[in-house]
Amino acid sequence: MLHPRARMMLLLALPALIIGVASSLILIVIMKVAAVLQTILWASLPAALGFRFDSPGWIVMMLTLTGIAVGLVIRFSPGHAGPDPATEPLIGAPVSAGALPGLIVALILGLAGGVSLGPEHPVMAVNIALAVALGARAFPRVAALDWTILASAGTIGALFGTPIAAALIFSQTLNSSNDTPLWDRLFAPLLAAAAGALTTSLFFHPHFSLPIAHYGQMQLADIFSGAVVAAIAIALGMVGVWCLPRLHHLMHRLKHPVLILGVGGFLLGILGAIGGSVTLFKGLDEMQQMAFSQIYSVSDYLLFALIKLAALVVAAACGFRGGRIFPAVFIAVALGLMLHEHVDAVPAAITVSCAILGLVLVVTRDAWLSLFMAAVVVPDTNLLPLLCVVMLPAWLLLAGRPMMMAWREDK
Repeated sequence: MLHPRARMMLLLALPALIIGVASSLILIVIMKVAAVLQTILWASLPAALGFRFDSPGWIVMMLTLTGIAVGLVIRFSPGHAGPDPATEPLIGAPVSAGALPGLIVALILGLAGGVSLGPEHPVMAVNIALAVALGARAFPRVAALDWTILASAGTIGALFGTPIAAALIFSQTLNSSNDTPLWDRLFAPLLAAAAGALTTSLFFHPHFSLPIAHYGQMQLADIFSGAVVAAIAIALGMVGVWCLPRLHHLMHRLKHPVLILGVGGFLLGILGAIGGSVTLFKGLDEMQQMAFSQIYSVSDYLLFALIKLAALVVAAACGFRGGRIFPAVFIAVALGLMLHEHVDAVPAAITVSCAILGLVLVVTRDAWLSLFMAAVVVPDTNLLPLLCVVMLPAWLLLAGRPMMMAWREDK
């Protein structure tokens, strides 16, 4: 009763569901373990020893020890805990299964220890590696690229709690043809993303949206203001783009991962002591804390943005296992709030959303993902036309520019 095209899509439906659920469960387990360890390191242990968790001494000590611990894992684990995320895109080639335990341990230590990186890149690498390895055994006729796409979609759905981001990302990477329409190719990835998102929602709900005042009707001046904000965010992000490969090359002249990450952890501790505890960790919860608080000034927001950008560059350059999207969103929110406080005539909805659009565009070079993150953090449908227009000059500014990645040391 079904067309052969429909039967082909159904053939991958069950694997897509399984991969989506598994991708979410892996993310959930990693995040839960990291949260428990974070509570021990930053609440129970300092209280037992008579320290304040946000004291400069404790921050420097914890991040230095975290760097040493991650360095030991990378040095002695098989496969050196996977490739250096600073030299890899978000969705890369499958890593060897033997490197996954070390990669997971390094990620958990970094998340719990306060490193300014998110979980997206290592979790993506783990899920892709498992999907390719297990999928090749169960369905040897299915190409490794198909398993990579399904695992990527499931992970993206799990990370953001919705399949929309996966739909947007893969709509520009999966090509259609006369024989195979785009939505035929999107069927299985969207199913995996939906399964990952629904599984995540059963255990916790990612909180991206901020308490930003509702935006009214779009005005011509708002388009100009939004474009200026996006340009400022891009300029700030490009400072990080310029610094990352050079600092990466400088740090890796030390050769030994324990020394590199130990020094990197110490530098992160110094930055954390200057910026305070709000500039630590991946930035999602801290972004909420910063937005809900009414005590910060223009200089505070600027300090948070600059410290977090420096911490992101240092963490990525030193080889900590983690992703750059979540810290970039924190930087953009701090920048947007600072610009609104500085020029309160421009609504915070514009400054925050356009700053996110510009900075995430620098980090990912993905227009759809940038629009998605801006719309999720400031969930106001009145902003969508404005964001689509502002995206155009932002994309022009970044056309042909380098991405926020480090050079491979063997080149």
